[in-house]
Amino acid sequence: MNVLVIGASRGIGLEFVRQYRADGAKVTATARQPDGVAALRALGAEALSLDVADAVSASGLGWPLADAGFHVAIYNAGVYGPRHAGLQAPTREEFDAVMHVNVLGAMRALQEFAAPGVLARGAKVVVLSSRMGSLGERRSSSGWLYRASKAALNSLLVDASLQLGARATCVAVHPGWVRTDMGGAQADLDATASVRDLRRLIANLSPSDNGRFLNHDGQPIDW
Repeated sequence: MNVLVIGASRGIGLEFVRQYRADGAKVTATARQPDGVAALRALGAEALSLDVADAVSASGLGWPLADAGFHVAIYNAGVYGPRHAGLQAPTREEFDAVMHVNVLGAMRALQEFAAPGVLARGAKVVVLSSRMGSLGERRSSSGWLYRASKAALNSLLVDASLQLGARATCVAVHPGWVRTDMGGAQADLDATASVRDLRRLIANLSPSDNGRFLNHDGQPIDW
């Protein structure tokens, strides 16, 4: 098993690396800061320094992935941004920070996933989305910038599923409300349980799942 995790310095991304490595998988993972890179190497992963929001940094992603033949490729990089409770417009800096990581960063990664040889035939491509990005299940406007970014990420996933569907199964997943720096201490799940569920989901994906939006337990989520 050959696995790629984009955005693995902490939380869910780091837990993906930990669990896949514990099962003997070869893992390539990215982090922005040197301490994150060091933590990944300590787990036995091939660690790459990458800031998906930075054009120069992202431009160097292609060559380390060339001909890698990943069986699983995960885009986990994400930020929440301002925690507005209502219709309070973000500043330009806040908007750019969230959209550059959650949307433009995903575009850059998906472009590399589509390059010849990066994915093995029958690979699984996974973007870490959120139920907060669902339009059909929306009952609150809190965090509307984050919600907008995850709705946009879901759109990118559908596009990727159309482009890559002949050779990979592409899905957006909601990891649950997870106790991470983003999710907070009151969340329902710890990262270990969330990733355990997600790995089971990924392992059981079939081509018929291409282009779907799924909860960590495998249940479908309305777009």
